[in-house]
Amino acid sequence: MSGSSRRKSPRERLFYGGCLLAVVGVFYASSSLGPSSQGDAALIGAIGFLLLAGTLLSELVEVLGLPHLTGYLLAGVFAGPHVLNMIDTVTVRRLAPVNTLALALIALAGGAELRLDQLKQGVRSLLVATGIHSTVGLLLGGATFLAVRSFIPFARDMSLGAASAVALLWGVLAVSRSPSATLGILAQTRARGPLATFALAFVMSSDVVVILLMALGMMVAKPLLEPGSALSFSAFHSLGHEVLGSISIGTTLGLLLAIYLRLIGRQLIVVLVALGFGASEVLEFLRFDPLLTFLVAGFVVQNLSKQGDKFLGAIEDMGAIVYVVFFASAGADLDVPLLVELWPVALFLSLTRALATFGGARASSWLARDDAKLKAWSWAPLIAQAGLTQGLAGLVEREFPSFGVPFRALVIATLAINAVVGPILFKIALDRSNETRSATPLPEGDEATA
Repeated sequence: MSGSSRRKSPRERLFYGGCLLAVVGVFYASSSLGPSSQGDAALIGAIGFLLLAGTLLSELVEVLGLPHLTGYLLAGVFAGPHVLNMIDTVTVRRLAPVNTLALALIALAGGAELRLDQLKQGVRSLLVATGIHSTVGLLLGGATFLAVRSFIPFARDMSLGAASAVALLWGVLAVSRSPSATLGILAQTRARGPLATFALAFVMSSDVVVILLMALGMMVAKPLLEPGSALSFSAFHSLGHEVLGSISIGTTLGLLLAIYLRLIGRQLIVVLVALGFGASEVLEFLRFDPLLTFLVAGFVVQNLSKQGDKFLGAIEDMGAIVYVVFFASAGADLDVPLLVELWPVALFLSLTRALATFGGARASSWLARDDAKLKAWSWAPLIAQAGLTQGLAGLVEREFPSFGVPFRALVIATLAINAVVGPILFKIALDRSNETRSATPLPEGDEATA
């Protein structure tokens, strides 16, 4: 995935700052002083503003060494309904189709970035890390929730059995990562190396692990939360249908894309848009996982054909624009008042999760005998959380209405912290590992102790 590595001059930065002030001023004046705009006009205006403001702010935060993704998020937060209210809640929700397209492109690009030869070289590290992180994150995340449940209103009066069930579900969510943030950072930095390869492979494969753990967790939690109900394996039946079906459809779709790229190869942007919108809706209707399906499709194109580079190039041509709107709208959707209300508990849970991730990474790197870069920095790309975590929290809300709403609120509060901090840490790790185009080489031997 591409990104510009040319350093901007102070004059260019000043120009970007002036443009940002002008864009914000015009849009703020039109949204607050002008007649209220609804429907398609408001949606088009919001997309245009998020694209401009996110791009300009990303260039300014780069001066501080922050990733472009942070600029996109901040642009959305300030423009959203909880700060300047230039984009209202209804318009934010209407941006969902753009997010659907972005997630499809993210999954396709993620699969296409996974090259079989690189995966074979790091398969031991990947397997060990998956086992360690899943175990440590689940146990420590759940134990932390139990330890602080007296500070959580909806959990403090629960019996120990019920609280343990909720803690189990919380521990599962602590294991989830963010493919979108990982690919967003790699798109900007154009990073290549062991850390970038490990991060991409681990984060993409962890989605399947988390979905399996959630099915198991809900099966165990149900009898504890609802006395009299028995263990049910129906969740695993549905999960098997979802996972196997997604892999099968993804493989077929990947082969069809490879044939199209070889025989026709034109109007790829139209094809990607059709997949992002149309195929996603069909997959959701059939109860398959679009993220897993597109991930497999991209992997098949890259590794079972010679069309991988051409396919990635087509995604990059339209991905840069879509990603800006995707992350900016995610920032606009962050519930800032909720974060202010729950920040002490959310911050403690986030810090504990980060410590579990750091400890798990050190342990797995030692067991797998990883190289110095992975030993030092393999934890950094695993802090961020995003859409999958929120989706699983929504599933818990639907399945357990007695506590689901406040549970999801606490998840969103911690997710907000991890979504902002995680990408910053990942970019720092890539820079210090000398895997980005703009990184300054460290003296030999320093990278292991950085």
